[in-house]
Parts: sequence; structure tokens; C-alpha cells
Amino acid sequence: MLKRKLSSLELVIVAAVCAFLFFYGLGSFGLVGADEPRYAQIAREMLDRNDYVTPTLNGEAWLEKPALYYWRAMFAFETFGVKDWAARLPSATFALGMITVIFFHMRRFRPGAQLDAALITASCAAVIGFARGASTDMQLAAPFTVAMLGWYAWYETGKKIWLLDLYFFLAIATLAKGPVAPFLAGIIVLVFGILRRDIKSALRTLWLPGIVLYIGIVLPWFVAVQTRNPQFLHVFIFQHNLERFATNTFQHRQPFWYYIPVLLLALVPWTFFAIPALLDACRSCLRDWRLPKASEERTLIDSFPEFLVIWALLPILFFSISQSKLPGYILPAIAPCTILAADFLQRRREQAINPLVIAAHAALAGVIVGLFLVFPYFFLQGLPLTFKARALAVILSAGSFMLIYVTVRRTGVRFLRVVTIVPVIIILGFVLRVVAPSIDNFYSARPVAVDLMKIGADARPVAVYNAKRELRYGLGFYRNQKISSYNEKDIPVFQHLLIAKTGSRAEFEPLLAGRRIAPAGGFPAQHLEYYWVGAVSQSATELPKAASVAPSEPPLTKK
Repeated sequence: MLKRKLSSLELVIVAAVCAFLFFYGLGSFGLVGADEPRYAQIAREMLDRNDYVTPTLNGEAWLEKPALYYWRAMFAFETFGVKDWAARLPSATFALGMITVIFFHMRRFRPGAQLDAALITASCAAVIGFARGASTDMQLAAPFTVAMLGWYAWYETGKKIWLLDLYFFLAIATLAKGPVAPFLAGIIVLVFGILRRDIKSALRTLWLPGIVLYIGIVLPWFVAVQTRNPQFLHVFIFQHNLERFATNTFQHRQPFWYYIPVLLLALVPWTFFAIPALLDACRSCLRDWRLPKASEERTLIDSFPEFLVIWALLPILFFSISQSKLPGYILPAIAPCTILAADFLQRRREQAINPLVIAAHAALAGVIVGLFLVFPYFFLQGLPLTFKARALAVILSAGSFMLIYVTVRRTGVRFLRVVTIVPVIIILGFVLRVVAPSIDNFYSARPVAVDLMKIGADARPVAVYNAKRELRYGLGFYRNQKISSYNEKDIPVFQHLLIAKTGSRAEFEPLLAGRRIAPAGGFPAQHLEYYWVGAVSQSATELPKAASVAPSEPPLTKK
């Protein structure tokens, strides 16, 4: 009974932490970057047309990704309305599901490590960041993680029900990003079987009922979208999978070692436990793989750390070879690193931890606290970093360091998760309550869209010149309209509002061939100016009265 109560309490703790880390303040700032508003707008258009097959952007087929994210965002929009925070719900809910599965998997197969595994995974930077984004990365990483844990559960128990788990969630992951999910899973299982000298287990993974389940889930949409859009296979498979991997067509070239710093940052604040855990497991694996297959010592080896090492390293190596690299690509490799960290801590629960590791962990947490305290000063233009602010950041950083270092030195790892996660929660709360309005103001199209309504442009066509594509896609979502671009020679012949980079009037005027241009304000925080542009034969008197308003000066923070 006591054991059941403790397990229930642990589950409540995991649920509460995840609820805050993944769901609190999802709409504190608007959609940022190019992907978030673009994916959200695609889902809205599919919902408006009641079309679950062809993703479209501005009415044109958008075939870069499969439809899983769009389906889930459509459901969120239908339930809660078309809101930016609703566009982020698919990632947040999948992250919650992933953490829950990790908790129950560890409770069953590695009892005692389940709480650490769940909380460490939930609180690392990569999981928090991608759980709060309207993107496809978590749509792949979460079901892929569940699938791989399902495979290992089958390997350890021999029960076929776990293979259904593998094939079902690999199918979901395929609908998120395509063939990369089964390819990575197959490579991981195959390499594990080879190094374990148990290739038969890898081959036995090919199970007919599971294959039928996978095909039954994946094939209908792929067939339907190819039938309606004959260019789909070429665009999706060749351009956005093979060509993206083999060339720099999409201009995401990075050095081969790019994912080393990405991994270190992704595991913050657990980097100095996760990396030693990974290295320790690698050393153990190398030692174990040298043992004769038939030796008694070999048969007694716990294969779970070996599986986690292979699972963690292969996606990183695979995407390091790719000519196109983005941070989210290695998100499927984060969970095995954090699970290894939890297993590492569990095995050393009664042992003293190296003081240097504790000091490094505490120092990292202290530095993070200090950086985020001065974070607003880098977003609020013209706001000086005062001596008082610097002193407060140093004091709180030092306090965080001392709290974590002294607590862990005196109590071991028993309170490590508490003294590490509490600062994470405080920092996230600080960002969402204090810094978020500045992020919104400087990096999201949401306040720009609100500003346009104030000058009477809420129902008028809009074009941009020399503006970031993030702004163009963002305005497309918040205004629910196509945003033309002078840079693509898409200049409306009728009256419209032009949003241009500050000081660029002399550059775009020759493109308008004598058409009337009148200033209509601007958005200084993002270095933007507004202009009313008349139709080809329109006179100045026909321009909107709003053209004479003073440039709007949005507040740097929201109240």
C-alpha cells in the first residue's frame, strides 16, 4: 500500500511539473520564427476547407512535411479557436505523453529511477523548448521515443504486445516527418543486435502483424495525397528528404561537429550529469563488447545502457553527416541521454559523487540564473544594464550555486532533482511573466498585426519589402491573408499597405513607377515603416486618412 501511494505521489509530481513546464503561458508571446506561423496557417487553411489530405499555404499545396502536426493543430483550433497558443498544444501534449511513458517504462523495468528519468527529461532545455513550439520536431521525437522503449520492452520480455507498440508509434512518427523514423529505428535495432552478437533478435523485429499495422496507419494518407498531388513524392521524398540530407539547397550548412555544442546546450541544466553518464555507459559498452559471447560475465550484463548509448549516438552521427543541420534534428536522441543520467544517478545513490561534477552542475545552474536575470536588457532596446541589475544577477547566481552545491554535497543525489528543477521553474516563470512581452514586441508579428488594426489596415491587402520572412509568415497567420512581397516581384496593382525595413524608401520607390506613397506610421521595435501605396491610377486624395497619422510607438512591454 505504501509503495502504491509513493508511486501515485511521484506521478502527481511529474504531472504538476510537466503542466507548468509545457503548458503554462503558451501564449505569453506570439508565434516566432518562420515555421511556427507557417505551420499554424497551414492547419487553419486545412480546417477552413475541411480537407485532411492536402496541406496548403495561401491556397497552394505545401508538401514539405506529412500531415500529423496539421491534423492535431486543426483539432486544437476546432476545440479552442484559432489562437497561437492552441497551435502549440500538439507539441505540449506529445511531450507530456512522452514523459508519462518514460515514467511508467522505468517504473516497470528499472524501478527506483522512474522519477529522476521523467523529471530530468522534462526539465532539460531541448524538451521544454520544443514542447512549447508549433513545429513538427516534438511530433517526431515523442512517438519515436515511445516506439524505441516499446522495442526494448519486447527485447527484455519477449512479449509480442510490445512490438505492436513499436510499429504503432513508428507509424505515428512517420506521419510526423516521414521515413526518417523507421530508418533510424531500424539502424538502431540492427547495430544493437550486431554489437550484442544477437542479430536474430534484430531480424525477429520484422513481425508481419506489426508491419501490417504500420502500413495500415501510414499508407492511406500517403496514397491519398499522392493521388491528389502527383508532385508529392518528388517534392517530399527527393527534395525535402534526400536532397535536404545530401546538399545545402536549403542553406542550413553547419560543420560536422555542430551537434556537439547543440547536445551540450540541449541537456542544460543536466549537462554535467548526462554527459558523464553517457561517457560512462560508452566505456562500459566498449568493455562488454570485447567479452566472449558465451562467457558467463557477458550473459549477466544489463543490455539497457548499451541500447540507450546506441540510440543516443546514432541519430547524432547520422545528422552530423547531413549537409543540412538544424538543432531540432537530434531531438530523438535527447531522451536516451536523460534516461542514462537517471540510471547513472540511481546506481550511485549510495555513493559519493565527484565534487568537481557537483561544482560544475551547480555553476551551470548559477550561470543560467544570472543570464536570464539580465535577459530583458538585451531585448529592451535602449534599456541600460545598471549596476544594481548586475549585482542582483551575481548575487542570485552565487546563491543558486551555493544552494545546489552544499545540498548535494551533504545529502548526495536525494535532493538533486529538487534543487535543480526549482530554479528551472523560477527561470521559466520569470521569462514568461517578465521577458515574454519583450520577445513578443521584438520578434513576433502579433503586435505588428495589432498595430495595423489601429491605423485602419485590418481589412486591406498588405505587402512587405526587405522584411524578414518571419514577419511575412507571421502576418499571414495573424491576419489570415496572403502577404505579398516586393522582393519576389509580387507588387499588388491595387491600393495596399506596404511594410518596409526602416530607411528603405529610396530602394522601393523606383519599383512603384510614380504611384502615390504616403507614410502611415511604423513599428520601431522591429525597425519597420508603414506606407500607403495607391493603385496604379489612384490620386493622393484617394489614399486613406490613416496615412496622416503619426508613427505608432508601441510600448516595449505589455501591461
